[in-house]
Amino acid sequence: MDFEKRLEKAIERGRRVGTARQRADRDRAINEQELQRLHSQYRLELSERIERCLQQVADRFPGFQFQTIVGERGWGAVVSRDDLRIEPSRRATRFSRLEMVVRPLAESYVLELAAKGTIHNKEVYNRSHYQRLAEVDLTSFTEMIDNWTLEYAELFAAKN
Repeated sequence: MDFEKRLEKAIERGRRVGTARQRADRDRAINEQELQRLHSQYRLELSERIERCLQQVADRFPGFQFQTIVGERGWGAVVSRDDLRIEPSRRATRFSRLEMVVRPLAESYVLELAAKGTIHNKEVYNRSHYQRLAEVDLTSFTEMIDNWTLEYAELFAAKN
């Protein structure tokens, strides 16, 4: 085979590789957009569930303040309260808080739910639950929100 024919074949191979790379980049961009859309959809559903559950905790235990969370830490809600305890020799403030958020989308493309519960200045749990976006079972996340909220309410009621 002479040089010109080899050169033409090399150019053709290069074009095929370039076309395949462009196609893969385009598919990856579409896939990334789909994953971002899925994360937004799940985040909305779960953050609404978090808000409903934590609002009920605030309604059942007077003194808790409810606040939604939207920002760099994630989307969700927090309930918190400060109790002043007066003892003969000192005054003590006891802090209680339950925060639950859906974390922002990361490069790993996972849906992550995080919760942190504190009762009377002591952390009772700090948890997270995550699944790959392509494999998300939304029921497991809603059950996790319910269970973590119920557990916190039970622990708080036991300490009061």
